[in-house]
Amino acid sequence: MSISVESIAHIRLTVCDIERSRSFYERVFGWPVALEIPADADAETRQRLSFLYGGVIYRMEHGLLGLRPAGTDRFDENRVGLDHLAFSVGSLAALEAAAAHLDACGVVRGDIKDIGVSYILEFRDPDNIALELIASK
Repeated sequence: MSISVESIAHIRLTVCDIERSRSFYERVFGWPVALEIPADADAETRQRLSFLYGGVIYRMEHGLLGLRPAGTDRFDENRVGLDHLAFSVGSLAALEAAAAHLDACGVVRGDIKDIGVSYILEFRDPDNIALELIASK
């Protein structure tokens, strides 16, 4: 017997500078904040939300993405843990629009690549985490 899952519910990335990473993810993706510790939170609320570790969770259309401050290391896909994180977009036109948005945000990116079954666009976040946008053909 195996475990039957429907999708990934959430992913949390560890980052060096939470404010820098928040600025990047909010500027690039514009996801609404689903959960964070309010600045004026009382002790009980801070304790209840302590699992956030001073980070934030964003709501995507299908799932959640969290950021958690943790250390000063830099991401390297050649170490155990994560190679890259890919997000799907609806079409090649949406991917081209995303490329223009990344350019407007000053984000260094690769060219859109045709890999046969889909198109991909690669870029990195401020901690060097490899991100990818993908559009099916």
